[in-house]
Amino acid sequence: MAKKSIKLVIVESPSKANTLKKFLGAGFAVEASAGHVRDLPPKSLGVNIEKDFTPTYKTIKGKEKIIKHLQDAAKKASLILLAPDPDREGEAIAWHLKTALGDGKNIKRIEFHEITKDAVTKAVSHPREIDLARVNAQQARRILDRLVGYKISPLLWRKVRKGLSAGRVQSVAVRLICEREEEVNKFKPQEYWTIIASLANQEKSEFSAKLIAKGETALGGRPQEKGKVIGSESEAQQILQALDRARYQVSQVVKKEMRRYPTPPFITSTLQQEAARKLGFSAKKTMVIAQKLYEGIDIKGKGRHGLITYMRTDSVRIAVEAETAVRQYIIDTFGKESLPPQPIRYKKKKQAQDAHEAVRPTLVSRSPENIKSSLSLDEFKLYELIWKRFVACQMEAAIFDQTAVDIKANDCTFRANGSVIKFEGFLKVYLESEDEEEQKEAEGLLPALQENEDLALQKLTPEQHFTEPPARYNEASLVKELEKRGIGRPSTYAPIIATIQDRGYVEKEGKALKPTEIGKVTNGLLVKHFPQILDIKFTAHMEDELDDIVAKKMDWVDTLKEFYDPFARSLAEAEVKMEKVKKETATNEICPKCGKPLIIRGGRYGDFIACSGYPKCKYTKPTKEDEIKVSEVCEKCGKPMILKHSRFGSFLACSDYPKCKNTKTIIKKVGVKCPKCGAELTERRTRRGKIFYGCSRWPKCDFATWQKPQPTPPEGSNA
Repeated sequence: MAKKSIKLVIVESPSKANTLKKFLGAGFAVEASAGHVRDLPPKSLGVNIEKDFTPTYKTIKGKEKIIKHLQDAAKKASLILLAPDPDREGEAIAWHLKTALGDGKNIKRIEFHEITKDAVTKAVSHPREIDLARVNAQQARRILDRLVGYKISPLLWRKVRKGLSAGRVQSVAVRLICEREEEVNKFKPQEYWTIIASLANQEKSEFSAKLIAKGETALGGRPQEKGKVIGSESEAQQILQALDRARYQVSQVVKKEMRRYPTPPFITSTLQQEAARKLGFSAKKTMVIAQKLYEGIDIKGKGRHGLITYMRTDSVRIAVEAETAVRQYIIDTFGKESLPPQPIRYKKKKQAQDAHEAVRPTLVSRSPENIKSSLSLDEFKLYELIWKRFVACQMEAAIFDQTAVDIKANDCTFRANGSVIKFEGFLKVYLESEDEEEQKEAEGLLPALQENEDLALQKLTPEQHFTEPPARYNEASLVKELEKRGIGRPSTYAPIIATIQDRGYVEKEGKALKPTEIGKVTNGLLVKHFPQILDIKFTAHMEDELDDIVAKKMDWVDTLKEFYDPFARSLAEAEVKMEKVKKETATNEICPKCGKPLIIRGGRYGDFIACSGYPKCKYTKPTKEDEIKVSEVCEKCGKPMILKHSRFGSFLACSDYPKCKNTKTIIKKVGVKCPKCGAELTERRTRRGKIFYGCSRWPKCDFATWQKPQPTPPEGSNA
């Protein structure tokens, strides 16, 4: 029998496998597990609470063929290198793969934070054992989420309506959105006024100044500021009268040289925020595109390359090699004056895990413009954002000449500000979106002014304003708030936001996130009956304990016990005390089957009309709001088609039903390529309504899976 010489590398995605094949060459086989292969059972708790929360794992439906294929490949290999993503979820996938492959001594773990030839070669040369501390942290998170989901969700079905679910972290995110909505609804606008003076110096150069004080009191600002505010038009008119024929004289000129420093390279949360603000991308879209850039893109004439480092990170650290390369690039492109004497090292946050680097390009010389033709428009936009932020973070500060001028008029003080860029520094490359408005406001030249100089008033303009309510969260600001409060981790932000919308608790109004009625009701019940689970500080504390498990400071079973004991008490009380919410609204219609009144009921998939004689009479029909006209016409009778909803999802139906019973399935793309042929994967349903995912080229391509395809499995997908 021939001696085994092949080394088998197993990654998560086919896309990553294709990139690695280019680097490893002969002597290596590369296969993909397509994410997790084992998980807790879908239809039972799968956790033995009495025996230290022992989990029972099952092979995920549809993964049997993949496991068999990997087992066959493993038999031919002298060494098996497990290379899922370099995080807790990836470590857990490696652990499950090792179990599925027989747990042999020739099975090792490797990890790399960028998919480049050097990084992969180095990783292959330094295999290690699986880190059980990371695995246990992932198990703890998964079990915590399963306990909340499987214990609270049935309670919500009985008390509110079927189909509702609770999530340990998603429910806290919904709470934040509901609380902000309450602030918006309770807000009462307050009137205030500002007064702007248009002035000119002796050379007749005009500029504007704002009233900031009258006597010793600050004026002209928002009510939240200290000091008195001009609260009405009559007050504004009194000040205007007092300023009639006043002498305007420069009382003070203050000039300062100001420096603006670059922002750190991206971490997951700041990448999602900036992509939302600058590019209009959702958190989910940002991560899907970043995953593609990380796993590898075919660059015309140069092969397949991973373009960015691993995109799930909370560290701002930069590798020394990348630091050296970007400093040389700055000298070559922008000159020595744009380069600081020493590399800029950014401080990590308290809870940041420094094993990963920041999100950066793998090769700084690979500029966005040079590879634009190899990227889709969205890929180019995101890569350009990451590349520019990285280059800028190692450049010199921008220098401004800033001038503030105070002007006296009787007992009133006006102020004019001006700012001029003296040295561009990092602004040649990049400016963070939050600083852009501030920059626009500060920019502008003031004429040369001297103290005690008299000025000519051109015009006095009173302006009415009203205070505005706090802004509703959008995806960027919600990610920022979650990160600030220590809720979730880099891998969970996008799944959290997607899940609370998919479950119908939150909807988008423009870019703003608003709670739905069912979101408000569910949140109110959970806050009342599960105060600890919905407590923001407690949720952040649990995240810290998961980090402590990784650091071997905390036992994972102790963490679960700390959580479960008070949770079980709350659950028992809620079973008795939680009020039942039943939505039934009378209509003027009569049931065509039995003659009893029809009512509007709330169901898992929205409102529907049903017979009040249920369960004896089971007549139902959709509400009028549920029938949305579309531009398509029925190919059988020519009548308009309408969009309808059922427990199996949305579909198109002829508006002339029941005369014409023509229906059409709506093809829903999932944003992932088919691993077999590269076409789009779509969501489909069996005859019994069960969802599965198949290739859009069926029957030419027969790829299908029960599990929803994802570019990478998000950590804590039921968080």
